[in-house]
Amino acid sequence: LGIIYVRKMEFLTFSPENHCFSELLDGSDGDEEEILVCGEDLELNPFDGLPYSSRYYRLMKEREELPIWQEKCTFMETLLHNQIVIVSGDAKTGKSSQVPQWCAEHCLAPRARGAVVCTQVLRQAAVALALRVADQMDVSVGHEVGYCVPFESCCTPDTILRYCTDEMLQREMMSTPLLNCYGVIVLDDVHERTVATDALLGLLKEVLAARAELRLVLLTAPHMCSTLQGFCGSVPVLRVRGRHRAQAVFSCSAHGDPFLPALRLLLEIHHTREKGDIVIFLASEQEIEKAYQMIRQEQPILNPDLGELIPIPLYPTKQDLTPKLIQNKQKCCKKYRRKVLLTTSSGEPLIWTKNVTFVIDVGVETRKVYNPRIRADSVLTQPISQSQAEVHKQILGMSPSGKIFCLYPEEFTYKEMKAEIPAKVQESKLTSLVLFLKRMDIAGFAHCDFISSPAPENLMQALEDLDYLAALDNNGNLSEFGIIMSEFPLDPQLSKSLLASCEFECVDEMLTIAAMVTGTPASALTCPIQTPS
Repeated sequence: LGIIYVRKMEFLTFSPENHCFSELLDGSDGDEEEILVCGEDLELNPFDGLPYSSRYYRLMKEREELPIWQEKCTFMETLLHNQIVIVSGDAKTGKSSQVPQWCAEHCLAPRARGAVVCTQVLRQAAVALALRVADQMDVSVGHEVGYCVPFESCCTPDTILRYCTDEMLQREMMSTPLLNCYGVIVLDDVHERTVATDALLGLLKEVLAARAELRLVLLTAPHMCSTLQGFCGSVPVLRVRGRHRAQAVFSCSAHGDPFLPALRLLLEIHHTREKGDIVIFLASEQEIEKAYQMIRQEQPILNPDLGELIPIPLYPTKQDLTPKLIQNKQKCCKKYRRKVLLTTSSGEPLIWTKNVTFVIDVGVETRKVYNPRIRADSVLTQPISQSQAEVHKQILGMSPSGKIFCLYPEEFTYKEMKAEIPAKVQESKLTSLVLFLKRMDIAGFAHCDFISSPAPENLMQALEDLDYLAALDNNGNLSEFGIIMSEFPLDPQLSKSLLASCEFECVDEMLTIAAMVTGTPASALTCPIQTPS
């Protein structure tokens, strides 16, 4: 007798609106119900003990086509014999989704070696990867694979693969400094040089010395590889390259404001009738919102024979501002639909669609840089780095006919762009970081080795701020007040304000203020984008 096995993914906290959004990015219709009709022998999933569904085998074929797949055996052997492994890969080669799965296999057999945690810079990327990887592994989100991001946890103590933001793993170290529940720690997007990732790199060197069985995997872009080798010592490196090299088309002259030229170029590409989705890297999230509205307004007057332009805003920092996308499937069959992904350079990890053929790069970005002299952040519009420009090209590595349109001359790359992204630990306010390091000093980690040393002026100011907030005692160590403040996932000034509000009986009012100033920038004053009916 045959056995009919039906498997449905469980998305524990995944709303229907977000599901619709991910379907549009992936290009699938989302209506499939996986049914596997088998004979006597069924291959069992080692992670949950259930038979594999037919979807698993279909996704496996797609995974085997990824450039990183050919490195699996080499990676597994390298991980077995080395504490630190560096995977240097081009963008969209599959390292963020496949390497953590291989690490989970390493921890599963032949004996249990703990769980796997993979950090992400962006909250949205952590959630999206957990959903994608659970689908590929044929398991349920929230059970075998989960995610942990600020204000939301979708995992259990038995979760074997957990995606989280780098800040969440940093906070976990305060309660369990040696991270004993993990057998493999994967730090993704190390080249982004966030404060939390740089701090984790320094502290994990001490953890690795204390736990010989622990493994650390660093996923990075190629330009960061030599720096990491110098920091970590003689460690093995696996290099993964994209299959195709994008054709770069440079502008004849620099544009004062490349925003409108980028949108004009989008329409020109659309009128050529060449197939493929388009990614536009804009300078700021405000420009993403403005571009979205302008494309929606332009859509009704476009020639319907050209197909439909579907703008999809990908905000690196904002939450819950993605428009609800309603798909008319009868209409989809008759009309070509071209997705236009609008994001910034820091939003590159959010790009998941497989059919990108064109990239438009404005060549500048808005950065927030802390100025210790005025004790405030300055918002600056600067050229992107050469490494960021290279990542934008690598997005097209899976497309044999990919083109990137750079809205700047080629000499602008060498004369105006820096070689790499500046480390954020050198551009950010460090009060929260110093409070965290003081807390780790209590746990026995008296030294944190940074790849790039923070500015001494910023460190001294952070110590002065903590002393003013009574977080330090006379010896410069954390006071009892400081220990309590470190437990709050807030800026130390807000932590102190919340604690002081208990004395002045204004806790509710202070909580409201804290919620407003720590939420998405301007989220309290900005209405979500609505899709015109």
